[in-house]
Amino acid sequence: MTVAAGVRVATRDGGATELDEQTVQAFAANLRGGLVRPGDPGYDEGRLLWNGIMDKRPALITHCSGAADVIAAVNFARTHDLLLAVRGGGHGVAGRAACDDGLMLDLSLMRGVRVDPRAQTARVQGGATLGDMDRETQVFNLAVPSGVVSSTGVAGLALGGGTGWQMRKRGLSIDNLVSADVVTADGELKIASQTENPDLFWGLRGGGGNFGVVTSFEFRAYPVGPMVVLCAPFYSADLAAPALRAWRDFMREAPEEFGASFLWWSVPANPYFPAEHHGKKCVIPLVVYVGDLARGQQLIQPLLSLGTPLVDLSGPIPWTVLQGMFDPFVPRRNLQYYWKSIYLNGLGDEAVDFLVERAAAIPSTYTYWVILPFGGAMSRVGAEDTAFGRRDIPYLLEFDSMWANPDEAERNIESTRRMWAETQRHSPGGLYLNFPGFAEEGDSLVRASVGSANYQRLAAIKAKYDPTNLFRLNMNVKPQE
Repeated sequence: MTVAAGVRVATRDGGATELDEQTVQAFAANLRGGLVRPGDPGYDEGRLLWNGIMDKRPALITHCSGAADVIAAVNFARTHDLLLAVRGGGHGVAGRAACDDGLMLDLSLMRGVRVDPRAQTARVQGGATLGDMDRETQVFNLAVPSGVVSSTGVAGLALGGGTGWQMRKRGLSIDNLVSADVVTADGELKIASQTENPDLFWGLRGGGGNFGVVTSFEFRAYPVGPMVVLCAPFYSADLAAPALRAWRDFMREAPEEFGASFLWWSVPANPYFPAEHHGKKCVIPLVVYVGDLARGQQLIQPLLSLGTPLVDLSGPIPWTVLQGMFDPFVPRRNLQYYWKSIYLNGLGDEAVDFLVERAAAIPSTYTYWVILPFGGAMSRVGAEDTAFGRRDIPYLLEFDSMWANPDEAERNIESTRRMWAETQRHSPGGLYLNFPGFAEEGDSLVRASVGSANYQRLAAIKAKYDPTNLFRLNMNVKPQE
């Protein structure tokens, strides 16, 4: 680590404090994972988030190797009143996992996964990705209900809810959380479960990173794979309206073994796809069946007969390959991202026509819009049973805006915000907090998403476990006064 006269570090109130070299060196000596700061080897790589638009420069970065390092970092931040950002193992596209001039607590070294095949559970460290988790659980042909991109961090996904291919059959990731180890603002490692610190356990399930640093999660896992059935025909965008209606009607009657998403996209300029179709606007009525392969292939046939696909990826596919299928199209640092979402009241004809018309004007070929159907197991959980909030929403629409040229940032962000505002008339309000844009609306976004009663309960839990709002660089809930 670079030896200097001292370090100027941002404080929580927007000010700054000067840490003398002895204090910084003593802190570094108490860390096994290591401490870096500007000028040190690894600093520039360590500070970067997935999103290429983010360029934040912490004064200090702690690379935590385990819970002891996390405790040391939390205690140091609290003692010196430092601005603290917590980074898990994945995307952090909203930019809250890093900060300018503060302390960045990085969990990405903590990627261990231990599977108990008899109990069908997986213990996953806070810096692990979905790829790490799937790799270990698939040794036993098991999978935890989680997301759909293997480079996603388990912690961020799970604390915000955790949608994915299994959610209609087995619920969200948080619905399958058994327990969590959490370092709270007082520097104590607490177990959160239905029987230990149940209020904290409730808050973690949808309340994000407001209450501490989760060093490990224990999830239920289920028999999945190694092969599942994928239906992914790429139809020309000219077929958007009939394809969306067909997908909507299919999913209304589909067994809960089906996960699904409907995508507007452009055929990627990727060698895997025919060159003559590169850049063409398309729609994909995508479904995944996690049950019997023969039955799944039979059931998907109606979605394969809507026209002649430009590309067709349908058929049996290994679960781990499916989970990594979108990875090349959300690369680290090579694109800039603005991902926002909105709940939909439904997909009646008026809403379908509205979305089809607006999707024709998506400004970037990298961008995809995604509709996810809710329902099934995830909707049988009560709105106040977890902090996640409403479970009666029929659909979620994600605007996954991406572009390569930084000069196009304003155009793409403003286009997404305009579409999000226009879609409010088809929405009951609220969104999925893992896709908040830059969370520029502040706590009003959280209130609208989790509901008033849940927000008040979160604020009370926040006051108990983090009364000074040490953990504030997140979808923040302020402590109840």
